[in-house]
Amino acid sequence: MKTLLPTTISGSLPKPSWLSEPETLWSPWKLNNEALIEGKRDALKLSLHEQQCAGIDIVCDGEQTRQHFVTTFIEHLNGVDFENRETVRIRGRYDASVPRVIDAVTRPNSVFVEDAKFLRSQTDRPIKWALPGPMTMVDTLYDAHYKSREKLAWEFAKILNQEAKELEEAGVDIIQFDEPAFNVFFDDVNEWGIAALERAVEGLKCETAVHICYGYGIKANTEWKKTLGNEWRQYESIFPMLQRSNIDIISLECHNSRVPLELIELLRGKKIMVGAIDVANHTVETADEVANTLRNVLKYVDADKLYPCTNCGMAPLQREVARAKLKALSDGAAIVRNECT
Repeated sequence: MKTLLPTTISGSLPKPSWLSEPETLWSPWKLNNEALIEGKRDALKLSLHEQQCAGIDIVCDGEQTRQHFVTTFIEHLNGVDFENRETVRIRGRYDASVPRVIDAVTRPNSVFVEDAKFLRSQTDRPIKWALPGPMTMVDTLYDAHYKSREKLAWEFAKILNQEAKELEEAGVDIIQFDEPAFNVFFDDVNEWGIAALERAVEGLKCETAVHICYGYGIKANTEWKKTLGNEWRQYESIFPMLQRSNIDIISLECHNSRVPLELIELLRGKKIMVGAIDVANHTVETADEVANTLRNVLKYVDADKLYPCTNCGMAPLQREVARAKLKALSDGAAIVRNECT
């Protein structure tokens, strides 16, 4: 019997301190060679164990085998120069030193498939795997070859489709594409961003999701949020087209945000991963707080289409905080699940 209100997380969990520097994005690995391979697998198993102990229904790898949700995938592609970098503005918020696209981008080998097979071998629960979305990949690079955000996005979409099909074959139940850029470049999203995303999921039989949030709980993102006013209506620009798209699940940010929940009505009919856990602070939600968020969202989403989730990844948090937030998510969902049955 299918679980009502199945819980999941949007992607990352903190890495153990023996693998990389805690509470730090893009942290260098502390291990090398074979020790690093083994260490990543150990961290993946630990991340899975913590999700299962907390009662998370749809589990993932916690992104333990990658330094960053976008660049780790790009590192495995041809046509990208990581040595001679450029500084670019990421999503209009902060400057970062990024690799350069210098030739046609291709994927010589699968990137995450072996890790996904390993995760599949470790659990009988449904598994979800996150990939960067085409538009967010474009926004995390300097393009010296295509000189067109749209052309580069379409090339990435084809590559992502190759990877996604292999992940599906490896036993992944839900493939999620992370597209925080969708909350910034609204015209591009509607003109070609959603179409590129649909190209990335073309031919897949497993469920597909797109995660659109307001970012990790880092200073650049929290400062940006302060400029958005009393209502965050960015979703309003893109939800109508997403509702008509062939993406199965839309993942969005709700808890402790200023998103008017009635905007979710624009997605009526879609499955919704509702962010009921704030990743931008270290305060652990109570189960009742999670339950209240879910109850409010149920005004706009049918219970059989609601997936309680986190607002974004929890990589920058302390491990004990992330662990407690996982438990709060599970316990809060259980309260509302009981009310719905």
